[in-house]
Amino acid sequence: MTHKLSINRERLLGQLEQLAGVNRLADRSCCRLALTDADRRGRDLVVHWMREAGLEVRIDRIGNIFGVRAGQTSEPPVMTGSHIDTVATGGAYDGCYGVLAGLEAIRTLNEAGHRTRRPLVLAIFTNEEGVRFQPDMMGSLVFAGDLPLEDALSARAEDGALLGEELKRIGYAGEDCSELRPRAYVELHIEQGPILHEEGGTLGAVQDLQGISWHELIITGTSNHAGTTPMRLRRDAGYCAARISVFVRELARRMGGSQVGTVGVTRLVPNLVNVIAREARITVDLRNTDDGLLNEAEEELRRFVELMMREEGVTIEMRQLARTPPVRFDEGVLGAILKVAGTLGHDIRRMTSGAGHDAQMLARICPAAMIFVPSVGGISHNPREHTEPEHLALGANVLLHTLVELAQ
Repeated sequence: MTHKLSINRERLLGQLEQLAGVNRLADRSCCRLALTDADRRGRDLVVHWMREAGLEVRIDRIGNIFGVRAGQTSEPPVMTGSHIDTVATGGAYDGCYGVLAGLEAIRTLNEAGHRTRRPLVLAIFTNEEGVRFQPDMMGSLVFAGDLPLEDALSARAEDGALLGEELKRIGYAGEDCSELRPRAYVELHIEQGPILHEEGGTLGAVQDLQGISWHELIITGTSNHAGTTPMRLRRDAGYCAARISVFVRELARRMGGSQVGTVGVTRLVPNLVNVIAREARITVDLRNTDDGLLNEAEEELRRFVELMMREEGVTIEMRQLARTPPVRFDEGVLGAILKVAGTLGHDIRRMTSGAGHDAQMLARICPAAMIFVPSVGGISHNPREHTEPEHLALGANVLLHTLVELAQ
């Protein structure tokens, strides 16, 4: 009986640790920026494990990796997966857990000799983090058909690298895989927030996901002497950057609800203690579960930028890096997750995701939803990112049985 199947916890934990060791830095952070040599080594390792598990490995033109397990029929597959690229100071579980738990679920089915009616596909999506190339969630966005392939291939990193050339360089420029369009998609992920941990919960069924708006602002003023320039004559790009940073914080507090705002990058030129900055580059990240309210937040930011230009005599170029609307996940896939958790005897709560995930892109082309397990302290994108081993195993078991439910 499939309800008696259980994943191999030690094998899952061991492979999570092995993958985390690929380009682990001295502070224990994982650094595998998309399409770097470190990313290639991580890809090579997981592809090796996929083939060991008997999967047919396919690579598409944006470098997404698909491990296909044949079903009893050739009907559209059920897909699971996530990503293995990281931020520069990443933890061991973000993205990687969903990929390796999916692989462990397939191994468990192999060992039990259980063949699902529909095929299963394990996906690793390219450049989910959007650190080296923009936009984030690029691989799943291209796969869903909402970002033209040529636009993605022509994306250029700050280090000058061209995405298409980097794919070829690391050996992951593939072919058309559009026939793998799934019947359903389910993604397992650590929460990356504090709710489950604070409430003592163990499982979340993610019913919706915040919309995300990213902008880069380039503020141009005039460099001058920090001591001899009167305050009334300054065109200070650094001051304007600071004002905008404070505004973003106050905007989120004033709007309340699910609205959040972050200035994550600030770079000043010439960045000297005794020189007024002539240029500042900042990024603004706005998120809300309500697209109308997210539009309002974006418009308020634009008006404040115009005010800064008038008041301070600077010029500000505002460039959108990414814009994804909020997502409401499919009740059918959510129902399968909730049913499985109940059958296995575990409480599960419906949740909202504050982070972006590949699942939101897949939701544009098929029924999709997500499973969350707790993040201790809500910490992620940090080497201290941690989820208890029993919770990692529990989430993987719920994923296993949800895949079987959806594929039957």
